[in-house]
Amino acid sequence: MFDTLKEWDRELFVFLNGLGIERFDSFWIYVTQIESWLPLFAFFFAIILYYYKARKGFGVIFFVLLTFGITILFTDLVKEYIERLRPNNVEALSELIRILQKPTNYSFFSGHASTSFAVTTFVVLSLRNFTKWIYVAYLWPLLFVLSRIYVGVHYPSDIFVGALVGTVFAFLFYRLSVKALERV
Repeated sequence: MFDTLKEWDRELFVFLNGLGIERFDSFWIYVTQIESWLPLFAFFFAIILYYYKARKGFGVIFFVLLTFGITILFTDLVKEYIERLRPNNVEALSELIRILQKPTNYSFFSGHASTSFAVTTFVVLSLRNFTKWIYVAYLWPLLFVLSRIYVGVHYPSDIFVGALVGTVFAFLFYRLSVKALERV
């Protein structure tokens, strides 16, 4: 059964990656870079400070950063333990897929997915009572993780598990932040 799931995962990856259109390559390469999203992080921090005011707002930002840090640390530990090759490093796939990036570290699970969903979910949980528009923020991690398939570096299961892990960490750290910031 596990082999069947892996095969479906590979086939879905090859299909999705093959949907890529060359004239959109520069867009997806831009989207997949973490630096391209720094203005969004600045916006998140500004809106947190706007709604929570200074002291409590900085506390929320601290927990956003803590969530991000713990999530990426956990992701890297799992990657080193599992040691799943990225699709761009699998010789059998090299003739079948479009490869726009060539990272050499491991694939399972996606750090882009885990951290983007962790940060976004934490921010959404923190701001949902102030503005319902915050749910639009989920467009960011969705684009971000799709870019990882497009550039040829993650299987769909890497994305799915990464998003799930990030969301779980966000809920855990959000609960911690609520308890910790009750005193502020």
